[in-house]
Amino acid sequence: MGPHPAVAAIRLAVRRVLHDVITEHRTDPAATPGEHPLVLVACSGGADSMALASALAFEARKLAVRAGGVTVDHGLQDGSDQRATEVAGRMAALGLDPVEAVAVTVGREGGPEAAARDARYAALDEAAERHGASAVLLGHTRDDQAETVLLGLARGSGIRSLSGMAAVSGAAGRYRRPFLELDRQTVRKACVAQELAVWDDPHNADPAYTRSRLRHEGLPALEKALGKGVVEALARTAQLSRDDADALDSWAADAETAVRDEAGRLECAKLYGLPPAVRRRILRRAMIAEGAPAGSLFARHIEEVDRLITGWRGQGAINLPGRVEARRQGGRLVIRQG
Repeated sequence: MGPHPAVAAIRLAVRRVLHDVITEHRTDPAATPGEHPLVLVACSGGADSMALASALAFEARKLAVRAGGVTVDHGLQDGSDQRATEVAGRMAALGLDPVEAVAVTVGREGGPEAAARDARYAALDEAAERHGASAVLLGHTRDDQAETVLLGLARGSGIRSLSGMAAVSGAAGRYRRPFLELDRQTVRKACVAQELAVWDDPHNADPAYTRSRLRHEGLPALEKALGKGVVEALARTAQLSRDDADALDSWAADAETAVRDEAGRLECAKLYGLPPAVRRRILRRAMIAEGAPAGSLFARHIEEVDRLITGWRGQGAINLPGRVEARRQGGRLVIRQG
């Protein structure tokens, strides 16, 4: 008798990603000959990441892959250090090696959710570098994707926000999300079928957090008003938006050199002649290059800077996140640390 359908589904999703990692490793000139690639799973102990850890451990035993895991202790709840130790123990019991729990300090930049996310990814990046991992698996599901699209829509941050999370992201494609086409219910069923111990983070049900309110109030209200299928439709929207955004990003990258002078400064007249979607991408790239945090740049910031080009009336400098400022000077757009 084969595995439970939900278990089979998550294993297949992970197997596909591992095959991609193995293929990339074999063609990587920097890879050590004869050494199998190391794949880490980022595991919080919740149902999504425990199911992912279990599937990784199972599939790695059959493939030319080494499998390990990392759990991040954000230090935001009493007993979080003990819980992180328990999660590391569960991953080790699945056969993952190396396994470690990493404690981080969460700052305040961008709000509690963004600050925790930034600290988590910094810890995962550091762990991947230290262990020489080829990839880090993340347990985001189709439901998480739908929530991300709605959050982007609410911020009014443009088509890139509507594209949600990519299946492959990060430096050199480090982060992989095998479950983006699976719903949360399937992943939870897989945990039950395998009798995996999971931990439900109380923050996921805390209405103080925007994503929690969206998950428990916003999406159910949308499904009640529009019928079932909202999550699937939002996930499709993410993929279509990603295709469009990638095309526009490529256009902007090609156009950027043509709108700079010999000294590398952005020329307002040339920027003005570009389609708004392309021009604003160039502006955003320039802001980030000067130190503005990407996660803190919203549509209103881009629009204010864009008006220095399209609605110039002698206005002063625009203050941006990260202590970056933008001003128009002598027909040039100057973006720098203030």
